[in-house]
Amino acid sequence: MEDKKLVYKDISSPVGLIRSISSDKGLVAIIWEGETYKRTKLPTPVREDLHPILVQTEKELKEYFEKKRKIFNIPLDFQGTEFQIKVWEALLDIPYGITKTYGELAKILGDVKAVRAVGGALNKNPISIIVPCHRVVGASGKLVGFAGGLENKSILLDLEKDFRIPSLF
Repeated sequence: MEDKKLVYKDISSPVGLIRSISSDKGLVAIIWEGETYKRTKLPTPVREDLHPILVQTEKELKEYFEKKRKIFNIPLDFQGTEFQIKVWEALLDIPYGITKTYGELAKILGDVKAVRAVGGALNKNPISIIVPCHRVVGASGKLVGFAGGLENKSILLDLEKDFRIPSLF
Protein backbone atom coordinates (compact mmCIF):
# COMPACT_ATOMS: atom_id res chain seq x y z
CA MET A 1 0.00 0.00 0.00
CA GLU A 2 1.18 3.47 -0.78
CA ASP A 3 2.07 5.64 2.18
CA LYS A 4 -1.24 7.48 2.52
CA LYS A 5 -2.72 9.23 5.50
CA LEU A 6 -5.75 7.30 6.67
CA VAL A 7 -8.46 8.79 8.85
CA TYR A 8 -11.31 7.19 10.76
CA LYS A 9 -14.70 7.87 12.29
CA ASP A 10 -16.57 5.53 14.65
CA ILE A 11 -20.23 4.99 13.78
CA SER A 12 -22.97 3.46 15.91
CA SER A 13 -25.09 0.91 14.06
CA PRO A 14 -27.48 -2.03 14.61
CA VAL A 15 -24.44 -4.31 14.21
CA GLY A 16 -22.42 -2.50 16.88
CA LEU A 17 -19.85 0.22 16.69
CA ILE A 18 -18.12 0.19 13.32
CA ARG A 19 -15.06 2.15 12.30
CA SER A 20 -15.03 3.68 8.84
CA ILE A 21 -11.57 4.39 7.46
CA SER A 22 -10.80 6.60 4.50
CA SER A 23 -7.98 8.01 2.42
CA ASP A 24 -8.48 11.28 0.57
CA LYS A 25 -9.42 9.17 -2.48
CA GLY A 26 -12.19 7.06 -0.92
CA LEU A 27 -13.41 4.68 1.74
CA VAL A 28 -10.69 2.11 2.51
CA ALA A 29 -12.32 -0.03 5.22
CA ILE A 30 -15.11 -0.68 7.65
CA ILE A 31 -13.75 -2.41 10.74
CA TRP A 32 -16.04 -4.33 13.09
CA GLU A 33 -16.20 -3.51 16.80
CA GLY A 34 -13.36 -5.24 18.60
CA GLU A 35 -11.53 -6.09 15.35
CA THR A 36 -7.88 -5.17 14.89
CA TYR A 37 -6.27 -3.94 11.68
CA LYS A 38 -4.59 -7.34 11.18
CA ARG A 39 -7.15 -8.72 8.68
CA THR A 40 -7.04 -5.62 6.47
CA LYS A 41 -3.30 -5.00 6.94
CA LEU A 42 -3.92 -1.26 7.22
CA PRO A 43 -1.79 1.16 9.17
CA THR A 44 -3.44 2.76 12.19
CA PRO A 45 -5.56 5.73 11.06
CA VAL A 46 -6.02 9.11 12.75
CA ARG A 47 -9.43 10.17 14.04
CA GLU A 48 -11.10 12.80 11.85
CA ASP A 49 -14.87 12.86 12.38
CA LEU A 50 -15.52 15.63 9.84
CA HIS A 51 -13.68 14.12 6.86
CA PRO A 52 -16.18 14.44 3.95
CA ILE A 53 -15.96 10.78 2.87
CA LEU A 54 -16.50 9.59 6.45
CA VAL A 55 -19.45 11.95 6.95
CA GLN A 56 -20.98 10.64 3.70
CA THR A 57 -20.31 7.04 4.82
CA GLU A 58 -22.10 7.62 8.13
CA LYS A 59 -25.07 9.23 6.36
CA GLU A 60 -25.42 6.45 3.78
CA LEU A 61 -25.00 3.66 6.35
CA LYS A 62 -27.71 5.25 8.51
CA GLU A 63 -30.03 5.34 5.48
CA TYR A 64 -29.17 1.70 4.68
CA PHE A 65 -30.01 0.57 8.22
CA GLU A 66 -33.28 2.55 8.03
CA LYS A 67 -34.12 0.73 4.75
CA LYS A 68 -33.98 4.02 2.84
CA ARG A 69 -30.91 3.11 0.76
CA LYS A 70 -30.10 0.06 -1.35
CA ILE A 71 -27.10 1.41 -3.29
CA PHE A 72 -24.10 3.24 -1.85
CA ASN A 73 -22.48 6.17 -3.65
CA ILE A 74 -19.38 6.43 -1.49
CA PRO A 75 -16.09 6.63 -3.41
CA LEU A 76 -14.01 3.51 -2.69
CA ASP A 77 -10.24 3.14 -2.45
CA PHE A 78 -9.55 -0.61 -2.56
CA GLN A 79 -6.27 -1.74 -0.98
CA GLY A 80 -5.48 -5.33 -2.01
CA THR A 81 -4.08 -7.63 -4.65
CA GLU A 82 -5.32 -7.50 -8.23
CA PHE A 83 -7.35 -10.70 -7.68
CA GLN A 84 -8.84 -9.47 -4.38
CA ILE A 85 -9.92 -6.21 -5.97
CA LYS A 86 -11.51 -8.13 -8.89
CA VAL A 87 -13.52 -10.22 -6.38
CA TRP A 88 -14.53 -7.17 -4.31
CA GLU A 89 -15.65 -5.32 -7.44
CA ALA A 90 -17.78 -8.36 -8.40
CA LEU A 91 -19.50 -8.12 -5.00
CA LEU A 92 -20.71 -4.65 -5.95
CA ASP A 93 -22.77 -6.28 -8.73
CA ILE A 94 -24.76 -8.47 -6.31
CA PRO A 95 -28.06 -6.59 -5.90
CA TYR A 96 -29.52 -5.62 -2.55
CA GLY A 97 -31.51 -8.50 -1.09
CA ILE A 98 -29.99 -11.15 -3.38
CA THR A 99 -27.51 -13.81 -2.31
CA LYS A 100 -24.96 -15.71 -4.37
CA THR A 101 -22.90 -18.75 -3.44
CA TYR A 102 -19.11 -18.79 -3.48
CA GLY A 103 -19.36 -21.06 -6.53
CA GLU A 104 -21.65 -18.67 -8.37
CA LEU A 105 -19.27 -15.82 -7.64
CA ALA A 106 -16.30 -17.88 -8.89
CA LYS A 107 -18.25 -18.65 -12.09
CA ILE A 108 -19.06 -14.95 -12.58
CA LEU A 109 -15.33 -14.26 -12.26
CA GLY A 110 -14.64 -16.83 -14.99
CA ASP A 111 -13.17 -19.76 -13.03
CA VAL A 112 -15.52 -22.21 -11.30
CA LYS A 113 -12.48 -23.87 -9.68
CA ALA A 114 -11.52 -20.65 -7.89
CA VAL A 115 -14.06 -21.13 -5.08
CA ARG A 116 -11.42 -21.27 -2.32
CA ALA A 117 -9.54 -18.29 -3.73
CA VAL A 118 -12.80 -16.34 -3.87
CA GLY A 119 -13.48 -17.28 -0.25
CA GLY A 120 -10.01 -16.10 0.72
CA ALA A 121 -10.55 -12.76 -1.00
CA LEU A 122 -13.94 -12.35 0.69
CA ASN A 123 -12.29 -12.99 4.05
CA LYS A 124 -9.97 -10.05 3.35
CA ASN A 125 -12.74 -7.71 2.12
CA PRO A 126 -11.94 -4.53 4.03
CA ILE A 127 -15.16 -2.66 3.20
CA SER A 128 -17.87 -4.76 4.83
CA ILE A 129 -21.54 -3.90 4.28
CA ILE A 130 -20.86 -1.43 1.45
CA VAL A 131 -18.94 -4.07 -0.53
CA PRO A 132 -21.53 -6.71 0.33
CA CYS A 133 -19.68 -9.93 1.17
CA HIS A 134 -22.59 -10.66 3.53
CA ARG A 135 -24.60 -11.54 0.39
CA VAL A 136 -22.36 -14.55 -0.31
CA VAL A 137 -23.49 -17.83 1.26
CA GLY A 138 -22.40 -21.47 1.24
CA ALA A 139 -23.49 -23.87 -1.52
CA SER A 140 -26.32 -25.13 0.71
CA GLY A 141 -27.54 -21.59 1.34
CA LYS A 142 -26.18 -21.61 4.90
CA LEU A 143 -24.43 -18.61 6.36
CA VAL A 144 -20.69 -19.22 6.42
CA GLY A 145 -17.58 -17.11 6.88
CA PHE A 146 -17.98 -13.46 7.73
CA ALA A 147 -15.44 -11.18 9.39
CA GLY A 148 -18.20 -9.42 11.35
CA GLY A 149 -19.50 -12.74 12.66
CA LEU A 150 -22.42 -14.86 11.48
CA GLU A 151 -24.86 -13.05 13.80
CA ASN A 152 -24.12 -9.74 12.05
CA LYS A 153 -24.28 -11.44 8.64
CA SER A 154 -27.75 -12.67 9.57
CA ILE A 155 -28.79 -9.18 10.74
CA LEU A 156 -27.67 -7.65 7.42
CA LEU A 157 -29.43 -10.30 5.33
CA ASP A 158 -32.60 -9.99 7.43
CA LEU A 159 -32.50 -6.22 6.92
CA GLU A 160 -32.49 -6.78 3.16
CA LYS A 161 -34.93 -9.72 3.11
CA ASP A 162 -37.99 -7.62 2.33
CA PHE A 163 -36.52 -7.08 -1.12
CA ARG A 164 -35.34 -10.64 -1.83
CA ILE A 165 -36.84 -12.59 -4.69
CA PRO A 166 -38.58 -15.60 -3.12
CA SER A 167 -36.99 -18.96 -3.85
CA LEU A 168 -38.86 -21.29 -6.17
CA PHE A 169 -37.70 -24.31 -4.17
